Amino acid sequence: MQRIIALDMEGVVTPEIWIAVASRTGISELRLTTRDEPDYQKLMDRRIAILDEHKIPLSLITDVISELDVLEGSRAFLDGLRRKYPVVLLSDTFAQFANHFMTQLGYPHLLCHRLVIEADQITRFVPRVEDAKRRAVLGYQELGYHVTTVGDSHNDISMLQQAEAGCLFRAAPGLPEKYPNLVSLEAYDELIEWIDISAGS
Repeated sequence: MQRIIALDMEGVVTPEIWIAVASRTGISELRLTTRDEPDYQKLMDRRIAILDEHKIPLSLITDVISELDVLEGSRAFLDGLRRKYPVVLLSDTFAQFANHFMTQLGYPHLLCHRLVIEADQITRFVPRVEDAKRRAVLGYQELGYHVTTVGDSHNDISMLQQAEAGCLFRAAPGLPEKYPNLVSLEAYDELIEWIDISAGS
């Protein structure tokens, strides 16, 4: 069976964007990510409310992103992976955020959400579909793919459990203990090795 590898983006190959925005603005509540809050809709509604309250424009956020580098070793990891398998990034980031990282990573295939912008202010976000990561994995399975997935946060669990093989990578505290059926790894070389053998999972 043909394989496809589906990776989360933030925390797996790139840094967490909102933590960087929190550092720039000094707003500590923006440090909360899907590693802390399992309900993504609730998390984004709160973020957008904070941005509105403090009048933080999209242009400031994209300026912060422009100064970030992908995680050390992630480009070599992705390049090695793409030489052997089709790879897709399944992310809860946004099209308006991602281009800087896509350039650094050699333009991998990315499925993500989009933001609605009015006068440089984020007013809402438009998800692809509900439970988008799991449904993307299911779609690939319906096309006959064996899907191997990698993620780090609460919002990745449904796709990890849907896939034929799922791995937590540099996971949020408590997740490996809560989901002991999932492999948990910390280094890209370990992850490559696990991916190579996970077809038998």
